[in-house]
Amino acid sequence: MPWDRTDPSPVLRQWAESQGLEGRGRRGVVVGCGLGADAEYLAALGFDTVAFDVAPTAVRVAQDRHPGSAVDYRVADLLDLPEEWLGAFDLVIEVYTVQALPDPPRSDAVRGVRSLVAPGGTLFAVAFRSDGESDATTGPPFALSRGRMQSFEGDGLEAVEVTAVEDERWRAVFRR
Repeated sequence: MPWDRTDPSPVLRQWAESQGLEGRGRRGVVVGCGLGADAEYLAALGFDTVAFDVAPTAVRVAQDRHPGSAVDYRVADLLDLPEEWLGAFDLVIEVYTVQALPDPPRSDAVRGVRSLVAPGGTLFAVAFRSDGESDATTGPPFALSRGRMQSFEGDGLEAVEVTAVEDERWRAVFRR
């Protein structure tokens, strides 16, 4: 499985290190956390971290892999989020989740991710890149266009960067 990794996304790690990211006193959430590598990294940076996935097996394996973890692993659906999570996180991490979905419901998933960001918060997203004007039609994963990456913008969330990075990926940062 491509999400079966023990290290965080290299794109996430590089960005966090370049920012000197420090999480003490801040809340973070990892969308579609898979087996927990990105969530554990966020917690190691000091964030009070929630990580969720729609797959109960993934959440159970993440909990088993990281016994005693400070991460609050949960089974949850990006398309039907708990109300207490809306606008509740200082840092939202989305790596390859939205692109795993066809459209529909991809647009609804983008709105779900956006809804997690607190006032003054940041969304960090990574996806495989489509260099065309449209998202790829074969997948999953469906490589995403620049326009789709920019569609995270809205509801007070503004793009800081949407950058093509290594291995045909997008790195996008948004702030509210």
